[in-house]
Amino acid sequence: MKGLPVVVLFLMTLLAGTVFGKERHETDVIPTGTGDLTVTFLGHGSLLFSFDGTTIAVDPYAKVADYTTLPKADILLVTHEHGDHLDLGAIQAIRSERTVVAANPAAAEKIPGAVVLKNGDRMVFPGARKNSPGIPVIAVPAYNLVHERSPGVPFHPKGRGNGYVLTFGDKRVYVAGDTENIPEMRALAGVDIAFLPMNLPYTMTPEMVADAARMLRPKILYPYHFGDTDTSRIVRLLGDQKETEVRVRQMQ
Repeated sequence: MKGLPVVVLFLMTLLAGTVFGKERHETDVIPTGTGDLTVTFLGHGSLLFSFDGTTIAVDPYAKVADYTTLPKADILLVTHEHGDHLDLGAIQAIRSERTVVAANPAAAEKIPGAVVLKNGDRMVFPGARKNSPGIPVIAVPAYNLVHERSPGVPFHPKGRGNGYVLTFGDKRVYVAGDTENIPEMRALAGVDIAFLPMNLPYTMTPEMVADAARMLRPKILYPYHFGDTDTSRIVRLLGDQKETEVRVRQMQ
C-alpha cells in the first residue's frame, strides 16, 4: 500500500460482515502469502483473528460481545490484568479444552492453566489444522511514560503488561495493548498492521499515536480501544504519512 494517501473509512458496514447470533461485528479480510487473515472488531480492546482455520482471541470483554455466540478460540491472548482486558466470564465463554491461553504474569495468576508470557518472551502456538506451522507470537512492552493514576504511579507500569506481535504467513500484526509511544516501538518498525490504543487518559493521545506510527511505519494502522477520543485527529496528523493507511473501525 506504499504510495497510497492516508484513507479514512468511517463505515456502518464493511467489505465483509460477521454475524454471530443477533450481533453483527465489522470485519476486514487481509490477504497474506499463505491465505486470508480475517480480523473481527469486537470493540474496546477486544479482537478476533482467523487464519488457516485457527481462531485467536485478544482480551475478551463481555461488554462488547456475546462470547457464547463466537467461535471457540484456539489461542487466547491477554495483555494485562485490568478488568476490561481480563474478563474471566468472557474467557470461560470462548475457551474450550483445546484453547491455549497466554497472558502477562499478573493476569496469568488469575486464569487457570494460563501460560506466562513476559516482555520479550516468544512462543509458537499450535495451529488448528494438522501440519500447521503454528502462529509465532512475541510479547513486547506496553506501559505509560506520561499518564499517571497519581504522581509517580503510571496507569500501566513498565515491565508489567504486554503488547503482542503475531505472524500470519508473511504479515506481522502488532496489537499494542495499553501503552504509550514508548521507545521500544522502534524495534518493531516495518510491521504490516498495527493496532494502537487511544483511550484517554489511560493510553495515547492522537499526537502520541501519530508519533508511534512514524516509528512503526505500518502499512495499515487501526486506532483501537479509543473510547470517546476523536479518531479524525489521528487521520489529520498522519496526512503526510503516505505509506500508512488509517482504517477506523468500531472499537470504542
